[in-house]
This record gives sequence, structure tokens and C-alpha cells, in this order.
Amino acid sequence: MPRRLNPAPAAEVRRALTLRAEGAAGRAELKTLTKHYLALLQERAPGASVEVRVPPYAAVQVIEGVRHTRGTPPAVVETDAATWLALATGELTWGEAMAAGRVRASGERTDLSVHLPLEETI
Repeated sequence: MPRRLNPAPAAEVRRALTLRAEGAAGRAELKTLTKHYLALLQERAPGASVEVRVPPYAAVQVIEGVRHTRGTPPAVVETDAATWLALATGELTWGEAMAAGRVRASGERTDLSVHLPLEETI
């Protein structure tokens, strides 16, 4: 099971978001933001029935329901970091991402639209 993530400090998130907006975010900033928003999702949608993967940065288990403990989980959402950040910040809707094939989702409870965006005041 993926380990629990913690949101990044506000100053780190602000810096990374600024660099991303300027088109200057590097791998470290993408990692910080990806893990930060996955941690927020984990806090806001606790559970272990869906695994959300954003390779190569992190994966979390979220949403109440049947918990899996070994092997491939029955419900998986996978996307790249750019798509995850666009979803988390409200730049892209779940429906748009699915229609464009930018998200792969299989299994029950994998529609994350009710949990997105995750944007917060920082």
C-alpha cells in the first residue's frame, strides 16, 4: 500500500505554482506539487478503494469502500503529472481529461470529478 503523503509547506507550494505558471517549473517543482495535491486528495477523500497513480512521483489510496491489500487494486486512476496538476488546480475538468484520453480510470468509484479541483488558498 502506498504510504500516506503530507501536504507541502505553503511557501514551497506557492513557489512551485509560480514557477509552473511562468513555465519554469522543473522536476523538483512538479514532484512537490504532485505529491502535495495527492496528499490533499487523500485528506479530503479518505479510504482505500481507489488507487490514484501519478508516475513517477507518487500514488495514494483514497475513497471509502472495499479496501485492497495485495496485488493490483480493483480500482485505479492513472495520469501524468501535468494532467494531475491541471485537474487539481481547476485548469482542466475531469470530463475534459477523460474525453481527451489524458486519464486512465478502471473500476468502481474512479470518477474523481466530485473531489476536484483541490485548489486552496495558499
